[in-house]
Amino acid sequence: MSKYEKEILDTVALHGTVSVMALADQLKVTDQTIRRIVKPMVERGEIRKVHGAIVAVNESNDPPLTKRLVANRQEKAIIARTVAEIVPNGATLAIDTGSTSSFVAQALSQHRDLTVVTNSAHIAAVLALSEGNQVYMAGTQLRSHDGAAFDQSAFEVVSRFTVDMTILSASLVHPELGFLANDQHEVDMAIAMSRIADRRIMAVDHSKWMARKANAPLRMPVMRPDDILVTDRAPDAAYDDLLADLDLRLPRH
Repeated sequence: MSKYEKEILDTVALHGTVSVMALADQLKVTDQTIRRIVKPMVERGEIRKVHGAIVAVNESNDPPLTKRLVANRQEKAIIARTVAEIVPNGATLAIDTGSTSSFVAQALSQHRDLTVVTNSAHIAAVLALSEGNQVYMAGTQLRSHDGAAFDQSAFEVVSRFTVDMTILSASLVHPELGFLANDQHEVDMAIAMSRIADRRIMAVDHSKWMARKANAPLRMPVMRPDDILVTDRAPDAAYDDLLADLDLRLPRH
């Protein structure tokens, strides 16, 4: 992906719809150059082109954080408590922007001396208020629908860290394709956070376990053997192969 393509994706993801002229002004190129750059991006399904503007393809599939925090609230809270039991005081963490991860941050608010890097302003705010924590906000330009950053500086900050654990979430879990998302930026950030971690924790509630890929066609990083999966219900037998090498953690009742 070229520098121009990445900046266009970042801008469209942030605003939803951006005019060709505004992109040309931002990138300091002609509108004809913008049209030439976006043509293959449209063909790959990364963005949509309408008259005089570029539109995010995932706009309807990626509801605001406030809505996602309400959906399956009880299950996400249970998962979050289970994740918090795994994380010791003094741990170094990378945390993604998912709604389940927001619940995890709340569950971790009683922990001490955590070092956290996240590209979520919401998660950063929750954990920065706990005494003894060191919280690093990755990125400067925040998306309007979830307060997350995916600009170049976000990836640069994350790449400088090494962490004990990365906490991730997914939009769907397919028995053959694995963990899926509907946002390329979130996939790229999950890859970056996975690279810096000794171990990964994937936190997903039971509603994400579906034998389909609609609305979530992008593959998340492949989990490594002994990475931890936390969910609120045991998946059915169709997922046995996917979970064979993972450390499955279910809430204690």
